[in-house]
Order: sequence, then C-alpha cells, then structure tokens
Amino acid sequence: MAKYKTEVEAVDALKQAYHSLKQEIQKVIVGQEKIIDDVLISIFSGGHCLLVGVPGLAKTLLVTTIAKALGIEHNRIQFTPDLMPSDIIGTEILDNNREFKFIKGPLFTNFLLADEINRTPPKTQAALLEAMQEHAVTAGGTRYALSEPFFVLATQNPIEQEGTYPLPEAQLDRFMFNIWLDYPSVSEEIQIVKSTTQGNTPNISHILSADDILEFQQVVQKIPVPENVISYAVELVAKTRKSSPLSSTIAQEYISWGAGPRASQYLIIGAKTHAALHGKYSPDIEDVQAIAHSILRHRIVKNYKADAENMSTDEIITQLLS
Repeated sequence: MAKYKTEVEAVDALKQAYHSLKQEIQKVIVGQEKIIDDVLISIFSGGHCLLVGVPGLAKTLLVTTIAKALGIEHNRIQFTPDLMPSDIIGTEILDNNREFKFIKGPLFTNFLLADEINRTPPKTQAALLEAMQEHAVTAGGTRYALSEPFFVLATQNPIEQEGTYPLPEAQLDRFMFNIWLDYPSVSEEIQIVKSTTQGNTPNISHILSADDILEFQQVVQKIPVPENVISYAVELVAKTRKSSPLSSTIAQEYISWGAGPRASQYLIIGAKTHAALHGKYSPDIEDVQAIAHSILRHRIVKNYKADAENMSTDEIITQLLS
C-alpha cells in the first residue's frame, strides 16, 4: 500500500494493471477470455490453478505469455512416470571442497507450469503440492523458502487415462481454481491459424514486477466484504454437504462428498479479486457466483446416480446457484 495514498486508489491501480495485462496477453492468445480472467484472479488472490484440457489448446503458450507480461521468472516441468521429487525440488551434491551443496531444482521460480501433473507418481505430486502449500521445500533436513510470489499452474489431460495417477481429492483441494479449457470457436481457430503461420511474433511488454504483484495481493486482502456476501458463500458451500442442516435436495440426490471450508475461503478471496478487477470496491453475491464453478467443480464428489444420469458437476453447481 506504500505506493497508494488510499485503498480506493490501490483498487483503481489494480483494475488498470489487469486491463493492461489482458491487452498484452491477447496479442498472443486468441479468445479464452474466461480462462485468462480466472488465471489472473488466482494470481492476485495468491492461489494456484489446475487447467484441464486436451493437448494443443495453447496451455503452455498461455502460461509463458502471462509470465512474460507479469515480468516474473517462469519454469516448466514436464511430468513423466519416472520423475522423482529431487528432479523438481533439487538435490545435494558433493562439491570440490568435499562439502554438501544444494543445487536448486526448477521449482525455485515465481511461476511454474507443471505440465501433465497426473502423469507422475504420487510421491512427486506430493512434493509439488507441499511446496504449493508451504511456499518452501525441505532437502537434507534444511528448509529452503521459495521466492515470492509463487504460483503454480498445473495442467491435466482429461482423455488419456492409461499410465496416469489421478490426484486425490485432498490434493486437488490445494488448487484454488479448476479451469476447463475448451476448443476454440471456428472464427477463433481461423484467427489462430493466421497469426501462427505467418511468422509474426508479437512483442510482450512487462506490465508488472514481482513486487507489484505482492503489493496487489495485499490490496485484495484489505478489501472489505459485506456480511451477507460471506453468509452467501458459506451457505453455498454448506449446501453441497449431505450432513449439513443447509444441505440441498440436489446434494442429497447426486453428491457423495461436498466441499470443505477452503472452498468458502477461496470464494471470498476470489470474489474480492473479481470485484476489484471489474472496478468495484467491495464484492457482492454476483462476484461469488462468477467464480463458483471454477472453485467448486473439483471439490464436489458425485455419486453413482449422478454418473448414471450423466449429470455433470457443473450442472450440479448451476442448480445449487439457482
């Protein structure tokens, strides 16, 4: 807040930065507005994203473009079945003085693309998820803090299930957003083909620095939330739980496990960021609804009846919201 005299001024600066970022990102990324919005919301909220989509939808390009526009360091790890925790965290080696020296792995960055996270065994997944939670890693009994801001965008391929290790629900819960990436429309695909086959490489300007992002994360934390919005978010999450007095009929019928308290926390912090990016100084119920699908879809476990009736998690959430 040091740069800004008032909180209103800080929120205005965040909104301006968001519009400048989107302009830069859209020089390279065609369409995908909702995806870009959700990724930027999670960055300013201090959360992590899980991006689910078939190969070839520019997930890697999206991450590198956002990282360039943010002006922060970024790394990519391609997860494979033989990847070990030391391959991502780093390892200790014996140097010339016969002393152990820690060589940092690719996890030590600001913005990490964890490509195809479900391709690697649970031990390596757990090492990444611990770093996401703690913003630090432990190697050889020594704790190493990761540089801030630290943000993980993990991708998952929904079609190839052979040779994959699906993330357990408890680990999925560490991700703020689960974002579904769909195919582009015909007009968008025409634009993509034109822009990528004519040798034009747009220049991406740095809009923010790491310090700016940390400052904007503090701005979001300080945004006030009306009591009715907090109640709405908590009650929405409670509706997903069969054991709750507020449980909805759709939860009783189609849900075996509902969302936990982390969903309520993320709904509020995400609503605050969504409001700020759209020029509001306090969130309302519409801001909670705007991000509800991305926050709840990986925290709800459907039952056999939902599967038998082809009821998707998104349809369940839509009914809960209505």
